[in-house]
Amino acid sequence: MIDILASNPLLLLFTVSAIGYLIGRIKIGGVSLGVAAVLFVGLAFGAIDQRLRLPDIIYLLGLVIFVYTIGLSSGPGFVSSFRRRGLRNNLFIGGLIVVAAGIAALLRILLGLNGAQTAGLFAGSLTNTPALAAVIEQLSRRGADEALRAEPVVGYSVAYPVGVLGMILSIYLTRRLWQIDLQQEVQHLREFGTIGDHLVNRTIRITNPAVQGQTIAELVNTRGWNVIFSRLQHDGQVELATGTAQLSVGDLINIVGSPAMVERVIADLGEPTSTELTLDRHTLDFRRIFVSNPAVVGVPLRDLNLPSSMGAIITRIRRGDVELLPHGDTVLELGDRVRIVTQRDNMDRVSAFFGDSYRSLAEVDVVSLGLGTALGMLVGLIPIPLPGGGSFSLGLAGGPLVVALFLGWRGRTGPIVWSLPYSANLTLRQVGMTMFLAGVGTRAGYSFVTTLTQGNGLLLFLGGALITIPVAMLTLFIGYKLLKIPFSVLTGMLAGLQTQPAVLAFANEQVGNEAPNIGYAMVFPTATVLKIVFAQILLG
Repeated sequence: MIDILASNPLLLLFTVSAIGYLIGRIKIGGVSLGVAAVLFVGLAFGAIDQRLRLPDIIYLLGLVIFVYTIGLSSGPGFVSSFRRRGLRNNLFIGGLIVVAAGIAALLRILLGLNGAQTAGLFAGSLTNTPALAAVIEQLSRRGADEALRAEPVVGYSVAYPVGVLGMILSIYLTRRLWQIDLQQEVQHLREFGTIGDHLVNRTIRITNPAVQGQTIAELVNTRGWNVIFSRLQHDGQVELATGTAQLSVGDLINIVGSPAMVERVIADLGEPTSTELTLDRHTLDFRRIFVSNPAVVGVPLRDLNLPSSMGAIITRIRRGDVELLPHGDTVLELGDRVRIVTQRDNMDRVSAFFGDSYRSLAEVDVVSLGLGTALGMLVGLIPIPLPGGGSFSLGLAGGPLVVALFLGWRGRTGPIVWSLPYSANLTLRQVGMTMFLAGVGTRAGYSFVTTLTQGNGLLLFLGGALITIPVAMLTLFIGYKLLKIPFSVLTGMLAGLQTQPAVLAFANEQVGNEAPNIGYAMVFPTATVLKIVFAQILLG
């Protein structure tokens, strides 16, 4: 069987992936590894025989696909985070990487390591392949022999598993130790823009004479309401509640918003009524429609001007499992489901405008995907000079991510829509993650066991743990206890500091929402660049 697997890389890939997924579903104490188990199955296979290692192209392709799709989905959140706490969080993570480099420098003295081993230990304990590649490249430029160029790889391979395990265990233990209730973090997550509000629908009878004759737009601007008005009944006639509609005492109006905001609007306008305008579908009707038309993607809703151009109002947007309240600057993405209110005989026209084709959402725009990933890989190749004559590059992990963050924020360039349908993005992300974890695991398994049982492998393993675990615990303690970062976001930031998709997969598995992806994308570029720089400094 070993001979068969060694001579059939694809068979090895799917075997490791399948067993990893099966093990990842096993729950111990209510916790499962999820897709991260693929890494440990890969390590086990690689340890059995050094021939059981997947080709470089498999894990590199998986890495590019994974970081690119993460960047596309996280781009808008990453950019908007800098209007809140993004700068502070990046400085926080940068400071922790400096701490990690300081610990590595101290271990060099205490354990009697040379510069090459220290740099490899630092890169492995923080699981950063681009940093390792930069170190090897520097050694090659200096004319180092094959034995010296292998030393960073040894340090990296021994420290890498503990770098992953240490972070995963830190997340698990701190959540249990601090008894974190993730459900109570909902309000904080809304502040980060990670999840939407729980939306309710109410019909109000207007009784406040102070609003007589005022338009909906005037009231929204002056009173700061964050709700959507959909239907207005005036003199027995039901019509769309557009911004120019004037309100009168006795009118009925339908609103959608968060419970707290809806109660505030009710107090300003009048009183709730048992009459439900949404139940009367004779004149105005509603329907959930899939956004599959690229022409409406990446365009702010105010520019679409739906009430005037289409005679329709969007009351809610469903993106994945999250329900969002639309605003003028909201940009639709492929795969969104919008709830439309319009005239019954106008519904087909509105559906055609948005596309409403589920089949087309399963298709991937290969032109957009190919151009984006190619551009990201080219950016990753660009040498960035360092003081003193050295240089580094973002590599296949950093380049595609940085480009994808920008393209995800831009949304579209002319006719090219950069974003992927939600379901397609998740599928590609999962495939890329699996390929990456299986490839890295099988390639590191044999070196890990061999080095651990021979020479100074145990010291290197201990050194990796002394870097990984203190940095992980400091990140979680300072971030959660002092900076009050939601634990869901903080676990993603920890994975971003580690630049480790396996830790991100575990964090996603633990919290059950998209918050870790936001934290990961927020700090990943900064962490990648700093680790590349400090690894070369530690090389000496």
